[in-house]
Amino acid sequence: MPSPAKPQDIVLVCGLGNPGAEYERTRHNIGFATVDALAQREGVGYWKTEAGCEVARLKHRCGGELREVVLAKPQSYMNTSGGPLSKLMRQLHVSPQQILVVHDEVDLPSGVVRAKFGGGLNAHNGLRSIADKLRTRDFARVRCGIGRPPGRMQVADYVLRELKGGFLEEFEATAQDAADVVETCLELGVEEAVNRTGGNR
Repeated sequence: MPSPAKPQDIVLVCGLGNPGAEYERTRHNIGFATVDALAQREGVGYWKTEAGCEVARLKHRCGGELREVVLAKPQSYMNTSGGPLSKLMRQLHVSPQQILVVHDEVDLPSGVVRAKFGGGLNAHNGLRSIADKLRTRDFARVRCGIGRPPGRMQVADYVLRELKGGFLEEFEATAQDAADVVETCLELGVEEAVNRTGGNR
């Protein structure tokens, strides 16, 4: 039997979301918001289009050395995120074990952020698209809890509803917390981030 895949040093951080201003402040776009928060922290304002993704590059101190890290936001809509991401990975010669995907997670309470490596896809269409294109689930994730929709609201309506007031503030705070977890993955490794966030629970 082949030994199970393990995470490697992360060189590509991919935030999931939908392109367009109308989706910017929705729960489904927490991945985009997290990647934007990282870029802002590092003073990176230049994005360009590569392989169907908006891409920015930054230098981050990882394990005592400065390393280039690529930030990516696929521009093909959530359900087909795997296409642009896999194309970008081929272009950069990056393996699935070197990527970190940031996404919304209805199975975690709102505001809870956890790192994870491999495992199920939790009916998340963006993750499913990536797993299908990469032919593996062995990639690292940062799961941003958004909670379950209230009452009988459909999940699709809940994740795509525009956020205002306290809901928007919580969304922005979660993006900052998720950016902290991404930095832990970069600086100390994915396995340490999983341990620190209780990601296997």
